[in-house]
Amino acid sequence: MAPSHETRTRLTPAPLPQAPLDAHQRLACLRLIRSDNVGPVTFRELINHFGGAEPALEALPELSHKGGRRQALRICPRAVAEAELEAAHRIGARPVFTIEPGYPPMLAMIDALPPLLYVKGNVDHLTRPMVAIVGSRNGSAAGQKLARLFAAHLGGAGFVIASGLALGIDAAAHAAALATGTVAVLAGGIDTVYPPDNARLQKDISARGCLVTENPPGFIPRGKDFPRRNRIISGLALGVLVVEAAHRSGSLYTARRAAEQGREVFAIPGNPLDPRAEGTNALIKSGASMVTEPEDILDALAPMLREALAPASLVPSEPAPGAGTLAGTLAGTLAGTLAPDTARIGSDEVKEADRDRLLAALGPAPVDIDELGRVTGLSARAIQIALIELTLAGRVERHGYQLVSRKG
Repeated sequence: MAPSHETRTRLTPAPLPQAPLDAHQRLACLRLIRSDNVGPVTFRELINHFGGAEPALEALPELSHKGGRRQALRICPRAVAEAELEAAHRIGARPVFTIEPGYPPMLAMIDALPPLLYVKGNVDHLTRPMVAIVGSRNGSAAGQKLARLFAAHLGGAGFVIASGLALGIDAAAHAAALATGTVAVLAGGIDTVYPPDNARLQKDISARGCLVTENPPGFIPRGKDFPRRNRIISGLALGVLVVEAAHRSGSLYTARRAAEQGREVFAIPGNPLDPRAEGTNALIKSGASMVTEPEDILDALAPMLREALAPASLVPSEPAPGAGTLAGTLAGTLAGTLAPDTARIGSDEVKEADRDRLLAALGPAPVDIDELGRVTGLSARAIQIALIELTLAGRVERHGYQLVSRKG
């Protein structure tokens, strides 16, 4: 399950330009994200097309109308967005948008990346190289010992350990990496304690590590929010280690997303008679790298660490105390501004007949945008604009990885 260079290139979208945001721009970004039908892909394309959140907000009603929406599109009210930001400030969390410096550089490379993260704690951890360690909530004593051993050793070598703050393997990895750096990705709000048994650990991570979530303060996680969280765990890291996992588990979903994102997937083999080893053994059979000691991961990630980010985004720094040769920071600041492409804005018009042709080519099964171009004969630019309009109108769904399907 080790990704090829070709796979990494294909799955890596071009990063959005980054620039510091003032309070007015930050509010506009949040309003855009919280408006109807603006998902991660549409947010990215709106920012790229209009050069910023404010002109994109102004264009939403017209775009959705062109796409065939009959009712007015709900745009997040200013007061609602202000209240959300104030709630985050009260609990000591701050928003980091994908278009501003400080957004985790590895996460910025994935498809359908979260437009906004709330973070609390040592945000410097987010720009350091990470390894994710995940596994069973009812991890065995041996499995939890292995999670602690790998986390402590990799942390001592300069890696931050990312995980999902679940019971069992996740909690063991977090606890062992508190001294060297750990990031917990939450399915709920940063002020939502889940699971309750990890309340003390969550508090310790907020003080010594870093808490991360894409959800607003006070958000109570639902079942569907945990797979969404898992894509962030894998997206933050250079590689994912699965210690123990049942045949069907969230850890295997994290491993699958890691492979899709071009990350390395590692698994520790287990006893075939232990149900908690079914998932990890299956991963190894399907191509994941089998590891038995931390050095296996260090050897595999050493070349990846050099090629993971573009040279312009690699900024050397002094190693953290106690860190090994792989220590260093991966800064997320990218050169560039949010200036719009004025040659494109205002001149893009898609004919109604072209939208109809695009809709006719779509069905409930996701299809690649390149295939839509071949079938319809429309230009890539026309398809891009039409899909923004149709998405805002609620008539199509974007799935990431350049896949789209028709709704209804």
